[in-house]
Amino acid sequence: MTQFFSENGNAEAATIIEAGPCTVVQVKTAESDGYVAARLGFGENKKLKKVQKGQCRNFGEFRYIRELRLASAEGINEGERVDVSLFKVGDKISVTGISKGRGFAGCVKRHNFRGGPKTHGQSDRQRAPGSIGSTTTPGRVLKGRKMAGHMGDARVTVRNLVVLHTDNERNIMLVKGAVPGAKNGLLLIGRSGGRNK
Repeated sequence: MTQFFSENGNAEAATIIEAGPCTVVQVKTAESDGYVAARLGFGENKKLKKVQKGQCRNFGEFRYIRELRLASAEGINEGERVDVSLFKVGDKISVTGISKGRGFAGCVKRHNFRGGPKTHGQSDRQRAPGSIGSTTTPGRVLKGRKMAGHMGDARVTVRNLVVLHTDNERNIMLVKGAVPGAKNGLLLIGRSGGRNK
């Protein structure tokens, strides 16, 4: 993340994203595959297995291959390059990534519980969850109860992020606000309000 100064002099918190170039390695249609999608390849990988080379279809040796569902495949051809030129300043986008893994976390950190009282004889209940269910009826803990457990490392989508700046030569874009995941993580970027285009 960094800061970006707008035309009126305001400093905006921004994230720098390398958006491409990606290559369309396969276009799936409803007639041949039962659904409409495009497979994109990104990054360079020198050590590919035979199966991975087959997925790249001689368009290059890509580190990542991801499939994106589309409303229609019109105007999309195999071998076509997709880069940051698809987005303009002011566009609203949705960014999907894998959030940072936090390991096993308690209910105060994971679900923002406030914890028990700090006084009145409570010596070890400061970060405990409190009651998790009743006794005889139903006699068990109901599914979906917010409790301690694995936190993070999940697919997260942030919608309606605004594009502040684009650089077509270096294929980078500045987005207002934060995006999910750690540095150098893989992101899926699409326009807000519908399927990826």
